[in-house]
Amino acid sequence: MANKYEEAGVDIQNGSKAVLSISKMVESTYDKNVISGIGGFGSEYSLSEINQTFDNPVLISSTDGVGTKLLLAIENNINDKIGIDLVAMCANDILAQGAKPLFFLDYLGVGNLKPDKIKEIISGIVEGCKDSHLSLIGGEMAEMPGIYQSDDYDLSGFAVGVAEKDRLIGADRVSEGDYLIGLPSSGVHSNGYSLVRKIIEDAQLDFNKKYDDLNQSLIDSLLEPTKLYFKTVYPLIERDLVSSIAHITGGGIEDNLSRSIPSNLTAEINRDQWKVPEIFNVLKKYGDLTQADVDQVFNQGIGMILVINQDNYQEVTNLFDLNKEDYYEIGKVVNNSNGKKVEFK
Repeated sequence: MANKYEEAGVDIQNGSKAVLSISKMVESTYDKNVISGIGGFGSEYSLSEINQTFDNPVLISSTDGVGTKLLLAIENNINDKIGIDLVAMCANDILAQGAKPLFFLDYLGVGNLKPDKIKEIISGIVEGCKDSHLSLIGGEMAEMPGIYQSDDYDLSGFAVGVAEKDRLIGADRVSEGDYLIGLPSSGVHSNGYSLVRKIIEDAQLDFNKKYDDLNQSLIDSLLEPTKLYFKTVYPLIERDLVSSIAHITGGGIEDNLSRSIPSNLTAEINRDQWKVPEIFNVLKKYGDLTQADVDQVFNQGIGMILVINQDNYQEVTNLFDLNKEDYYEIGKVVNNSNGKKVEFK
């Protein structure tokens, strides 16, 4: 017999089952600094190793969600990878300021708490945390039928990292002549999906169809998880080889790279240096978008841009070549003669 809370739409037993089903997955992300994770009122993370490793440590944090990409995952009942996007949006942001990742917290609100579905969603978060060297030490799972419809859910995340204060990277370290290295995106990542969904609706596109030169279905292309850049980029940060980084999210290359370039200089970018992935051409074509439209909204195949000093350029590219990392030499930093921080050639 259902109790009053269950009659109101909240099943406490299902909540307990869900927590039990994800416990071992979550614990697999822990590092030796985790004192206590899920289960308490708050999670505990030791700073003793940080105090031994860093002379003047600075905590760097970021919080984000996955935007309306989530609606495509819900509509198509594909829930096992969207958690990677959640972690990536936060982890790539703290990486862009030179942070060594420490821990991650998540929030999951659902309309109807189904333990198997929760396990799918959390599995993606766990995968993202492992790839980013983040310990998933806690979070919140809330069943709220008055706010979310039965199959709806929402995600948000919070990442914390640490960096040495006198080695923080950013625009103040950029010089004329620095090189711009673009790291390829895995696709649309997690920005611009309100426009994506409008294009799909207006053009009546079929999620299960391969359009033009796509090598997979439209839905698989659109739900390709955001790329995590920790393994590629953090070894360079440890060697102090990076001057500044731009994580290319909402606003495209121009808006995000502008944050990483000082006002007296310009990032001059050569479009011919990389091939734009086909998914962006499909969206441009069926959405009847201009080049300015796609530049403003999408990453155009570049998920992160590294600004590298001339003295460090050869070592960086040698490391990329040695580790078989894909990268593009997309431009240089030049004297600002027209007031623009970013200019496409």
